[in-house]
Amino acid sequence: MNMYILKKMFVILLGSFLLSIGINFFLVPFELLDGGIIGIGLIIKYLTGIKPGLAIIVLSLPIFTLAWFYNRSYFYNSIHGMLFSSFVIDLLGPSRAYIPAIQISPVFSSIFGGILVGLGIGIMLRHETSTGGTDLLAQFLSKIFKINVGIMIFIIDALVICLGGLLISKETFLLSSLTITVVGLFTSLCTWNIQRTNVKTS
Repeated sequence: MNMYILKKMFVILLGSFLLSIGINFFLVPFELLDGGIIGIGLIIKYLTGIKPGLAIIVLSLPIFTLAWFYNRSYFYNSIHGMLFSSFVIDLLGPSRAYIPAIQISPVFSSIFGGILVGLGIGIMLRHETSTGGTDLLAQFLSKIFKINVGIMIFIIDALVICLGGLLISKETFLLSSLTITVVGLFTSLCTWNIQRTNVKTS
């Protein structure tokens, strides 16, 4: 097994655990949301009790089917991250019952959760892997509607947060808006040097 594969495995492991800790210990206790497929998976958990990792895998199937036919590199770079991160999210979920509750306000919980989720996603993106999610869908929709892909991702995330606000609570909407802002900030910080390199070489 070469160093590249070992490094990729370590990155997926680290990113998945950061993502899972952020979700299970900071977002779930206050019914907060992330954007995209993870956010929809959390909405399903809050409303039905279905494990969020399982919901994320099921929701991701159409997107990865699309990727298999139209963007094979996206499929290979994301499938492992999506499957493992979803597994770790469900694996660590029950451990909340065995850890003493930390008294923290919903606002700080949304911030800390956003930091961990953003770091988890950003670390994986920095090493050319990810949890998949709505990135590919945003790329296709941006071509159809002639909208910048970054704006399309923001629109999708905003729709998920609005849906959560309607189905769960107004507080969920407000705090989750803060969460996705922090997630976006820390994801960008993790990938900043890559983005600058791409700009210089393009």
